Amino acid sequence: MTPADLSSTVARAVRRAVEDGELPAETGVPERIVVERTRPGGVGDYATPVAFQVARAAGRPPAEVARVIAEGLAAEPGLVRVEITGAGFLNFTLASRGAAGLVREVRSRGRRYGYADDAVEAGPFCRAPSAEFRRSAVHEAVVRILCSQGQGQGSGDGDAPHAVAPVARRDGDVVATYGRDAATWAVLAVPARETPQFGARLLVQDESSEFFLVRYAHARAEALGRAAARLGFHAEPGGPDESAESGQSAHAPALLRLLAEYPLVLEAAAHRRAPEQLVRFLVRVADELLDFQHCVLPKGDEKPSAAHRARLALAEAAGTVLAGGLALLGMDAPDCL
Repeated sequence: MTPADLSSTVARAVRRAVEDGELPAETGVPERIVVERTRPGGVGDYATPVAFQVARAAGRPPAEVARVIAEGLAAEPGLVRVEITGAGFLNFTLASRGAAGLVREVRSRGRRYGYADDAVEAGPFCRAPSAEFRRSAVHEAVVRILCSQGQGQGSGDGDAPHAVAPVARRDGDVVATYGRDAATWAVLAVPARETPQFGARLLVQDESSEFFLVRYAHARAEALGRAAARLGFHAEPGGPDESAESGQSAHAPALLRLLAEYPLVLEAAAHRRAPEQLVRFLVRVADELLDFQHCVLPKGDEKPSAAHRARLALAEAAGTVLAGGLALLGMDAPDCL
């Protein structure tokens, strides 16, 4: 089971519990069940508060609803353990997933990796001359993310957060000063209700700038592919023995975990209408990819091996996620910087 499968799996468990009479007939299945990575110190790999949502309609305590759902999930393949914590939080430990399968999925779906099956493309946006830049940028990013999860309603205003703090007057015309992509990054990097921060660091061309970091990491993934072609080899997803557990690729496991989490990040960002969650996630992917890149290509007289092909496939998959995330935010992913 993949992390992205958890939401639909939990929904089926709730539905079965209603059909079997374990929960009242009037209990509804939430339209979207948000599953997120467990916070540090928590139990298991992922968690959801769905029992609290269901408990209101069922007229039962959340802990009791959680127990019913957990029992319904006991035999699900891919779930090692389901635990209940607190007043009714469901926590999941997943069976380990093969690196090759995950990388193949990302590569096959391309920039649409992480999209729901019923995803739609966001309609064209038309900015009125008087539209405040920050509100427009937030609105468009939210609509794109919602559409990626099959929840979009075209480009209607109802999709946007209600409280969007404008760009401070002291910052002036931020698009003219920093360029549209950099200005968009700055206004999306903080929650909509908070005032965005601008400054010279936004345009710094080194890894101290998160905007540069993410775009540079994508460019490095592209460069690795070009360099591999010159060396006569190409990407080919491989197993853990060829990439994730190699002593030269200690950052591969973290990068694989992030790729697996991406669909959940998009779902959570859509649920909360919070593009800043996607921004923070892309920074984490970029950090891991830039640490990982050093072991992708052969060194010296070393011949390209299955491990190099597997590492290149993983690096290119991470680059795909970066490109897809930037596109949802309304920014380009350059092939070189």
